[in-house]
Amino acid sequence: MLSRRSILLTCATATLTVALALQTGCTPQQTTKNTLSIGMVLEPPGLDPTAGAASAIGEVVLYNVFETLTKIQPDGSILPLLAEKWEASPDQKIWTFHLRKDAKFHNGEPFNAAAVKFSFERATGKDSTNKDKRLFASFERVETPDDFTVVLHGKEPNPDLPFLLGQATAIIVEPKSAASNNTQPVGTGPYQLGDWQKGATLALNKWDGYRAASNIALQSATFRFIGDVAAQSSALLAGDVDLFPRVQVARNMQQFKGDSRFQVLVGASRAKTIMAMNNAKKPLDDVRVRRAISAAIDRQAVIQGAADGFGVPIGSFYVPGAPGYVDTTGINAYDPEKAKALLQQAGISNLTLTMKLPPTPYAKQGGEVIAAMLAKVGITAKIESVEWAQWLSNVYGKKDYDLTIISHVEPFDFGNFAKPDYYWNYRSPAFNSLYDNILQTGDTQQRERLLGDAQKLVADDAVAVYLYQPQWITVGNGKLAGVWKDMPVFVNDLSALRWQ
Repeated sequence: MLSRRSILLTCATATLTVALALQTGCTPQQTTKNTLSIGMVLEPPGLDPTAGAASAIGEVVLYNVFETLTKIQPDGSILPLLAEKWEASPDQKIWTFHLRKDAKFHNGEPFNAAAVKFSFERATGKDSTNKDKRLFASFERVETPDDFTVVLHGKEPNPDLPFLLGQATAIIVEPKSAASNNTQPVGTGPYQLGDWQKGATLALNKWDGYRAASNIALQSATFRFIGDVAAQSSALLAGDVDLFPRVQVARNMQQFKGDSRFQVLVGASRAKTIMAMNNAKKPLDDVRVRRAISAAIDRQAVIQGAADGFGVPIGSFYVPGAPGYVDTTGINAYDPEKAKALLQQAGISNLTLTMKLPPTPYAKQGGEVIAAMLAKVGITAKIESVEWAQWLSNVYGKKDYDLTIISHVEPFDFGNFAKPDYYWNYRSPAFNSLYDNILQTGDTQQRERLLGDAQKLVADDAVAVYLYQPQWITVGNGKLAGVWKDMPVFVNDLSALRWQ
């Protein structure tokens, strides 16, 4: 315990220090904050985005731990990342990427063309669970004429390839460490995994060996996993979280807008929130039943109930603003009487279906609204709430469900309808043929016309109930710069953030 004399001496010394500083024109240096607490609704099941479908994986590791050849910007444009530049052949089948020479992996191994070749060929391997496996399988071969050049020979033209290679499924991995990336990720990015407290927090720490370490402002970032809506607001208001992208605060957004401590951003997305239906399960294998379910649902009411009004109705697996978009909301428009008639035509009465809902607030709130609508046309939807890991394993993996609500966030995922083993069990030779034509077409206008036909086809087949395009709300500390407003992909780019 300090004596009174010691306390007085300490105070006098502090006073003298300040006085001297003022006399010399110097002021005590202020330390700029260099850490960040960032909120997320869902915790990633692992940290290898090539091994799992959860978008939460990329939210943590993309551009932070792992890097890609290209980097997607908030406006959807593409910048170089591990590739300095690239060019395509006139038919857009052959793409040549020129790699940067100053990158290396966290374990000291060099980044080079061999790592790119390994990463892309690994994505098509027998044991690959990469959700974009079809993209990498479209490469006839991957050539490496030298250590810093990669030539991708495609089987078909792909004008969207630079964007697709900036997604989380296209990360470049280090061959010797790739197998353990799910728990011990090794990338070329500016951050490395720190402490991961499962169910609570995950920390990323700045890697001093990064090629541009001096440009990285944040020394560390801690992701906090907060699924409860009320707890999300409380964490922001208390200052426990500095930034919360895609936060569920629509109902009390004015509280944050009126508080000068915060910045509030409402951004566009390429996401599609749908109620998926298991097309292989009776009676959902009958298109009349699927159309009846679609006609029973008022999209505007779902948007209000599930997203507090922050959404745009969609009629297919495509959103306004995407290339080739056509309005298909009239194909299965809200019409309860039509829904009853279609069920009668199909010989269906007193139908009971299970609706398995992941823990996201939009799914829980939307499920209750939809269940009430289905009840009005004679369909009982038994709601079953499941944890995220269960949803991924049983609904997505084992296809053990009738109905479920989920947001698909990838911008270019129309090809899911051509996957016979995809979780909604849709099989259509007509769609497969149409999608093959899309992939084989390099002409932009023709490609967009075909995309319009594809939108109409999956709408007419009522593969799912296409609900709305979400509008994401981000709330952050007003002194934090570099926050993304629009989100063409789910990513938290820590390298762009800094305290003002």
